[in-house]
Amino acid sequence: MKKLDWYILKKFLTVFFFSIFLFAVIAVVIDISEKTDDFVKSGFSAGEIFTHYYIGFIPHIIALLFPLFVFIAVIFFTSKMAGQTEIIAILASGITYDRWLRPYWIGGALLGLLLWISNFWFIPKANTIRGSFEAAYVDTHSSYNDLVRGSTDIYFRIDSFTYAGIYSYDTSYKRGNSFFAYQMDKDKIVYNIRSNEIIWDTASKSWSLSDVFERRILEDKELNTYVPLMHKKFAFKPGDLEKDKYTKDKLTTPELIRQINLDALRGAEGLNELKIERYRRDATPLTVLLLTLIGGIIAGRKVRGGSGSHLAMGFMIAALFIITDRFSTIFSTKGNLPPLIAAWIPNIIFVWVVYYLYKKAAK
Repeated sequence: MKKLDWYILKKFLTVFFFSIFLFAVIAVVIDISEKTDDFVKSGFSAGEIFTHYYIGFIPHIIALLFPLFVFIAVIFFTSKMAGQTEIIAILASGITYDRWLRPYWIGGALLGLLLWISNFWFIPKANTIRGSFEAAYVDTHSSYNDLVRGSTDIYFRIDSFTYAGIYSYDTSYKRGNSFFAYQMDKDKIVYNIRSNEIIWDTASKSWSLSDVFERRILEDKELNTYVPLMHKKFAFKPGDLEKDKYTKDKLTTPELIRQINLDALRGAEGLNELKIERYRRDATPLTVLLLTLIGGIIAGRKVRGGSGSHLAMGFMIAALFIITDRFSTIFSTKGNLPPLIAAWIPNIIFVWVVYYLYKKAAK
């Protein structure tokens, strides 16, 4: 890279990380004022509140608004360069418009890659910390809290031909009463198993069943057996029985893919929400790059009004992007729009926005 690239990249990254740091501080201050009573109720010290909540809250809020702050940072520093006629001088020196945009491509790609890696692993881990604290001390009536503190009856599909149920399953102790499962062959039951109790055995990574009755139905006879204690590996684990409204945010990408495949096999509800989250984790980094280019093209032209007019136009475009994203999500979760298309529609639209602005830009 040349000096021009380093010059623009330094401005870009400096403004971005400063703005995101400043916003994180403001967000923490506002959040503390809103949750003071909850923190007192938890009985944690200041250090424990940070390790049990804010170490998860800060990455969550940064990732949530990451593309928007990339956009604002690009508009801010580029508009300032345009106001000081730096861009005019760069282009007048023989640098082509495409060459001037190169550091924006590099910066947008680097930040997009950073967000993609974070969404792959770090942000879900942070959401686990944040979600656990909020469920325990803030959102005390959430479904997650009910699962953690109480028991519930669960009915689910193990695979494409096996169904199961557990009465009074306690997620804290990974224990349930009156477990049953049956296997279908077309429209006939060919296998049935029942037990008085089911417990997850962490040592053997299998389920421990007590007072087990097994029934196998063959063409000309039935085989019934009783076993006082049995260890059996089923195609589900305790984590699969603890789904709640925070599930899609807490799963790392490999775990999310596994959960999608498992729910698809079981025919579970809410599958589109998981798929949209999966595809959005790949789509958002491209969003960062597109917003970087849009911000650079818009703010690179010196206009009357300076940064104010650039920011106003930028916020209009950001609002349009958010509206498009929300509508596509609703049409997928409540309608028949495929999740892959729903996650990528905003980017598809804004690729054409970038192309249009690029063609209209004064070069």
